[in-house]
Amino acid sequence: MAQPVITFLPYQKAWISDAARFKIGMFTRRGGKTFGSCGEIVDDCIQAEMQRRKVRWTILSRSEATAKEALEDALKPITRGYYAVYNELARQGTPEFDEGEFYAPELDARYKTHEVRFPGGSRVTALSASPDAARGFGGNLLLDEFAFHQDSRRIWASAFPVAARGGHKIRVISTPNGKGNKFYELMTAEDDTWSKHMVDIYQAVAEGLDVDIDELRAGIADEDAWAQEFELKWMDEASSWLDYELISGCESEAAGEPGHYQGGPCFVGVDIAARNDLFVIWVLEQVGDVLWTREIIVRRRATFAEQDHLLADAFARYRVVRCAMDQTGMGEKPVEDAKRTHGESRVDGVMFTSAAKLDMATGLKDRMQDRRIRIPAGDPRLRADLHAIKSQVGATGIRRLVADGETDGHADRFWAGALAVASAQIDYQPFDYRPVTRGARDTDRPVRATAGFGAGRGVW
Repeated sequence: MAQPVITFLPYQKAWISDAARFKIGMFTRRGGKTFGSCGEIVDDCIQAEMQRRKVRWTILSRSEATAKEALEDALKPITRGYYAVYNELARQGTPEFDEGEFYAPELDARYKTHEVRFPGGSRVTALSASPDAARGFGGNLLLDEFAFHQDSRRIWASAFPVAARGGHKIRVISTPNGKGNKFYELMTAEDDTWSKHMVDIYQAVAEGLDVDIDELRAGIADEDAWAQEFELKWMDEASSWLDYELISGCESEAAGEPGHYQGGPCFVGVDIAARNDLFVIWVLEQVGDVLWTREIIVRRRATFAEQDHLLADAFARYRVVRCAMDQTGMGEKPVEDAKRTHGESRVDGVMFTSAAKLDMATGLKDRMQDRRIRIPAGDPRLRADLHAIKSQVGATGIRRLVADGETDGHADRFWAGALAVASAQIDYQPFDYRPVTRGARDTDRPVRATAGFGAGRGVW
C-alpha cells in the first residue's frame, strides 16, 4: 500500500480537499494552518506540472519573517516530499528555491521574496503583505494570518480584483485579532460567497494535534489571549487598552478648538514622524483639574524643518509649561534642537521602551477613567488611533502594548496624547507676579516663585 506523500490531520485534509474558489479559515494557534494551506498550493502546482500547464500562487504574510517561515517550514518540505515519490516528475528536473526582491515604487520600498519555481513553469512567491505587493502579483492568492496584516482593508482592496480576475482562487487564513480588521468582516459575513472553516484548539487536539492544552494555557498566562488565540473568541474590547465607551466618555464638542484657549498653562506631546508615519503635536490646557485638548496638529511626510516650524508655532501660540517628545531613534536630533530652542527645562525626551510606553499609556488611561481629560468629538481617525493600542501578555508574563495597524498611522495620535498627559504629571504652581514700581526701594521689592512663561519684566 502506497504511503502518503505528507501526513495531514483530518481538519487539514478537509481544508485541502475543499475546492471552493473563495475559502476562509479561522484556526487555532499552533494548529498548522499555514502548513495545511501550503499543502494545497503545492498539490495544485504538482498537478499542473503533471498536466503540462502552469499555475501561479502568491502568499502574502504578515511579515518578511513569516513569509520565509512559510517557505522553509512548509513549501520546501512538502515539495521535496512530492518529488521523492513521483519519479516521473524528478526526471523532468527539480524545483528551485530562491530569494528575490520586489520593488514598490509608490512607497520607494523593497520587499524580500521567497520563491519555489517548478521545472514546468509553475511558481509560488511568498512575501510580506502590502497594498503594492498585492497589486504586483497575479494568480491564486493566500492571505496568511490576515487578521494581523497592517492596512488589511487596503491590502484587500488591492488584492481581490487582481486575484479574482481570470477565475483565480483566494484563500484567507488566520487566528482572530479583534474586530477591527477585514478578516473579522469576511469571517462573520452572512453570505454564501465564502466556504468557511473553523478549528479551535479542542477540535485540533481531538483530531490528532500533538500539544498539551493545559501546558499551553498555563504558558500563555492570560485568559483573554487564550480565549482569542486558541478558543477563537472575538476579544476586541477585552484586549483594547482604551475601549470605545471610555473614549466617547471623554469627548467634548468644545475640545480641539484653538479658539477656546483660555491662556492657561499647556502641556504638549510630540510623536516624531518616521517615513510614512504621522507627525503629531497634541496640546493640552489645564483648566482646574481637567486637561482640555486645544489642538491636535497632524502631518504626514513632514520634513524635519516643517516639524520644527510647527512645534515653534505651538510654543508661540500657547503658554507651554512642559513638552514631552519621542526621542527614540530618529527623534534624537529633533529633541536636541527643541531643547536648544525652547529651553532644557521645558522639553523632555522620552525613550519608547516597553516600560515607558506602559507607564505613559497607564497615565492616559487613568486620566480618561477619571474623566479629567477632554478630547475632540466625532473624529473617526482619532477614535481609531486611541482604540488601536492592544494589551498583550506573553508567555513570560510581561505585558506589552501593540498597535493593530488598522489606522492611517501607527497609533501616532495615541502616543502624542500619552506624551502630553505624561508632560502634565508635574506639580504646576501658578506664579504670583507684580511689576516693580518706579522709585521703589529694595526692601519694597516682592520676591515670588514664578514659571515666568510669557511674562514681562519684573522681580521674581
